[in-house]
Amino acid sequence: MAYTRTFSSLGSPELNLEQTLALAAKHGLPGVELRCLSGTIDLPAHFSTAYGTPAVLAERMRASPVKILSLDTSLKLAGGTAADREAFLKFLPWAEALGVPRLRAFDGGHSADLATHREMAETVAWWRTLRAKNNWQADLMIETHDALFTAASVNQFLSLAPGTGILWDTHHTWKKGGEDPLVTWRAIRPHVVHMHVKDSVSIPSGKHPFSYRLPGDGEFPMQPLREVISREYSGPVSLEWERMWHPELAPVDEALTAATQRGWW
Repeated sequence: MAYTRTFSSLGSPELNLEQTLALAAKHGLPGVELRCLSGTIDLPAHFSTAYGTPAVLAERMRASPVKILSLDTSLKLAGGTAADREAFLKFLPWAEALGVPRLRAFDGGHSADLATHREMAETVAWWRTLRAKNNWQADLMIETHDALFTAASVNQFLSLAPGTGILWDTHHTWKKGGEDPLVTWRAIRPHVVHMHVKDSVSIPSGKHPFSYRLPGDGEFPMQPLREVISREYSGPVSLEWERMWHPELAPVDEALTAATQRGWW
């Protein structure tokens, strides 16, 4: 069993789609995770300006050896508004035309309490009703970003919304949740459909109680996790290099090179 290495375009916010695909090809990666392009996270608006229609973009992508593995939206399951849902739904024509399997949404919320998990489950139910009505092929995956910072919280949510795919941000449950990634993996493994990986050191930065580092220069225990997931997981493992939010970081090209040369992932 082998997982699929990829990266989030959050690490290359200045690039357009063609440049992002070329960067993936340069590093031998079969796909990309799209969060931003040409400086914006409003991908539907960007696609409309750059390509006009979903059909035109789909035709362009047919010739590309690099595929779009996911589209990352800003929807929060807990705390989202009606406007947020409308913005999310604008991704669907593009996802369907491109055959993108997953749309990322955030968990949302500020605490791992039952009320938050119920609100999250209600949003999943709203999505499932619409998906069935429209016969959409793309499905949600929920990132462990806010309330879902421990395996226990993930599993409590899943008890209310069984079958929901999880985008496991391994750094988040490790740093915020204080869990060994192997412990988290064993607890949520059946539900993980996508993973984010990154590295850091325990030195406060301007925005976090840690500082990001090039893969292999930090403290994240990637080696034992890699050994396990290489046997037990076949989905995407995405380097989430947050240069969009942290412009002081090196270009993602350097991060991908470091990750490969050091055997980090």
